[in-house]
Amino acid sequence: MPDTTPAITPNTAAADWQLAPAHADACAKLARTLCTGGHDQVDSPQWLAQARDAWDDLPLPLRRALRRFRRHSGPHGTLMIGGLPVDQAALPPTPAVAGSVQRQATVPAALLTMVACGLGEPLAYLAEKSGALVQDVVPVPGQETFHGNAGSVPLSFHTENGFHPHPPDYVIFLCLRADHDQVAGLRTAGIRRALQLLTPASRQTLFAPEFITTPPPSFGPGTATGEPDIKPRPVLSGAADDPDIRMAQLVTTPLTPRATEALTEFGRACEATARTLRLTPGDLVIIDNRVTVHGRTAFQPRYDGADRWLQRTYVTTDLRRSRDHRPHDGHVLAR
Repeated sequence: MPDTTPAITPNTAAADWQLAPAHADACAKLARTLCTGGHDQVDSPQWLAQARDAWDDLPLPLRRALRRFRRHSGPHGTLMIGGLPVDQAALPPTPAVAGSVQRQATVPAALLTMVACGLGEPLAYLAEKSGALVQDVVPVPGQETFHGNAGSVPLSFHTENGFHPHPPDYVIFLCLRADHDQVAGLRTAGIRRALQLLTPASRQTLFAPEFITTPPPSFGPGTATGEPDIKPRPVLSGAADDPDIRMAQLVTTPLTPRATEALTEFGRACEATARTLRLTPGDLVIIDNRVTVHGRTAFQPRYDGADRWLQRTYVTTDLRRSRDHRPHDGHVLAR
């Protein structure tokens, strides 16, 4: 008989969708099968192959929601699904070291990877977080003012790795722990709403190659991009009525007065249309990195083992296009 359980139901208070408990249990059971056996290292080709196959066994309503989002990511360019299993009682203390990643298969890492395989293929960059496919986003002592995933000050709007010839198409976050005060917010703003607030002159300028975007602080100084020099690029590209974005407020520099004005106007439009998502354990957020910028509000870490803990994975819809950057046809871009 067909499964008639309402696995995903609308939830306007927090997540866009909420996974039903029965289907959350099914997700947990499937994820656990990826956490045993001889190939349980997240970055190994054998484990990735198992996770890719396991995607087909996730509950149909979850796969259907992700498939629809993949076809069109909607006005906000984000999808937030609540109720995924993270087994808080079994979690170790929140990591508090720079460069923290998840190499060992766990239920959250397996869930992230299965979702990534449903959207495309997982992707990582050797110069960032040592090329790990599943990365911890946690506050690190002494890096409070760091403008990146280890900080706790406000993080300005950006698309992920827009400086690179091959930025990810999606960024996925899974919340394992919220911050103590539950004030940390993942901020997102989609071009499909922000575009309506731009003047024709600013739109035209943002499509012109009058901006330079350099690597973010998380990549460190001197990061290679696969090109001899970082060349001027437009902030917007593609269809005039539904463009893609490449921009990071911290590291995108306008090269002309009109570019400065247009970038400022674009920032105001993002602020005016932004959403703030305050994640709770089990919340999964998928950001369409092609059409959405994201950032973070400030929060106060305590470094007591129970701080905010997200895990992150990048996704590409076409792994082939970055083949010259990936040794041995792996999932890590070496340059």
